[in-house]
This record gives sequence, structure tokens and C-alpha cells, in this order.
Amino acid sequence: MAYDEKRILEMLHEDDISRRRAFEAIVRNFSEQLYWQIRHMVLSHDDANDILQNTFIKAWVNLDSFMGYSRLSTWLYRIAINETLTFLNKQKNTVSIDSADDDELSVAQRLESDPYFDGDLTERQLQEAIATLPDKQRMVFNMKYFNEMKYEEISELLNTSVGALKASFHIAVKKIEEYFNNID
Repeated sequence: MAYDEKRILEMLHEDDISRRRAFEAIVRNFSEQLYWQIRHMVLSHDDANDILQNTFIKAWVNLDSFMGYSRLSTWLYRIAINETLTFLNKQKNTVSIDSADDDELSVAQRLESDPYFDGDLTERQLQEAIATLPDKQRMVFNMKYFNEMKYEEISELLNTSVGALKASFHIAVKKIEEYFNNID
């Protein structure tokens, strides 16, 4: 079944079989986009898959609360962002970090031990630099840089002004540049 959002939204309000088929189409259509949005934040394939699964579970459970005021993709991205931030906050609370160097080493070790990471040294260094950013700045950077989203789209997802997003992205880029300039 080709993805037609209007038809999908209609099917979500029909019988159980139609509802399940519509949700399967939603999962097929948005899985890869959401996976990469999550993956750029958590770096681990397994963690990204878990968060993606939690995103779709939460979406399924809350389908009746989707009012259609925004696009379905916006609603799903918001759920994914919230699930990712919740995961990162839990992770921060369970891991004590002695220094920024240990955190960067941890990023490098996680990337190198991940069988799905196929990047080179520059990609690893970029991910290490991104990992030094605060969560929201990292999210804005990832959405703009990797997903090539427009500021207006990000603004809708994060409920932040376009001006604040531009400033956040600019600061993130400067921090990443500084990181690369300080590599020995």
C-alpha cells in the first residue's frame, strides 16, 4: 500500500484491521527517518532500535489522542525526540562521568564497538565533537546537518523560535569547529 497520509488518517478511525494496516504503513514510511534521527543522538544501533520501538509503541497507544493539528510526521518526531531525551537523561543519571575526556573516550569506544558503525576517523571525530554538545543543541545540529531539515520544520517539532534555532545551530557549529581545531 502506497503511503497516502489522508487515507492513512481515515483508516485509523475505521475498524481494527484497517487501523492496524494504517499503522503498519506509518511504521514502514517513517521507520528509517526516525531511526536516523534517534541514532545521531544515541550513537548505538541497539539503543536507537529500542527507542524507535518505544516511539512506535507510544504512538500506537496514543493514536486516539492524535488530533491532526500537525502532520503525522511532526507528531512522530516529537514522540521520538521525547523518547530520546528521556533515554539520554536516564543514561546520564546512571553513568557518572569524571571528565569530558572520559565522555569522549566513551563515545569513541561505543562507536568502534558498534558493528553497524562503518565510519572513518573523521566520522568518529565528528560524532565525538557532536557528543560534547548539550542535548538540545545536538538535536538541532543533527536535524539541520544530517536530516537537512528546514528551520521552520525544526521549530514546529521543538516548539522553539526559528531565531533561537539558528543561534543554537551556529553555536553548535562553532563548538564543533573548536573541537576539530583542538585535535592534536
